[in-house]
Amino acid sequence: MSRKKIIAGNWKMNVKPSETAALVKGVAEATRDFAGKVDIVCCTPAIDVPAAIAAAAGTQVEIGAENCHWKESGAYTGEISTGILLDAGAKYVILGHSERRQYFGETDETVNLRTRAAIAAGLTAIVCVGETLEERDAGKLEEVIVRQMNVGLKDVTAADCAKLVIAYEPVWAIGTGRTATPDQAQEVHALIRATLAKLVGAETAETVRIQYGGSMKPGNAAELLAKKDIDGGLIGGAALKAADFAGIIAAASAAQ
Repeated sequence: MSRKKIIAGNWKMNVKPSETAALVKGVAEATRDFAGKVDIVCCTPAIDVPAAIAAAAGTQVEIGAENCHWKESGAYTGEISTGILLDAGAKYVILGHSERRQYFGETDETVNLRTRAAIAAGLTAIVCVGETLEERDAGKLEEVIVRQMNVGLKDVTAADCAKLVIAYEPVWAIGTGRTATPDQAQEVHALIRATLAKLVGAETAETVRIQYGGSMKPGNAAELLAKKDIDGGLIGGAALKAADFAGIIAAASAAQ
């Protein structure tokens, strides 16, 4: 089946509120021709979300955040709830990113709590999975991906999948300039879809979009996006320059 491509930028901790409007407006202007053809998302630091929402108003660009807590409110200093994000106007949230796992103690279990909370609230969850170089070299790629999927998506139903995007991020290719070959990426994307089929059924699994999140750039996007199970990209560094981000979106539109 044909799945609409989705390109989401992950700004990480890089853009100040005072810089947000210019970048969002730059993306909107540079990608105007692809409105309706590709889902275009900018996921920003939480403090940037209101400015991003304002700048994206009336354009094809949608706004998301980079994390959320599973509790709706309470004494969780430093956290942000789904309700706060929705009230600000966010539609997407990245969950389980490798940097959250590596630096902030995120586990498959907490990814599951966040994912179910986000989907229940009405946000679209971009759930990240992926292996480290050590895990790949040890022959544990399949074991790691299947575990992250089985635990991270526990109790996520077929109906919930309307609000689910999976992002495969080979941790060894993030910010390193290294990229999985298109065939390597497709192999893991196919594994993700097969694992998802066991969780929610093959028919539903075919509808879920799986992004590649390992240093996708304008120069390699077309080759990656041509693969059967690669439905988009979760973009880091290239999302910080409107022209580069637009180049990836152009490749996604051509591959649609």
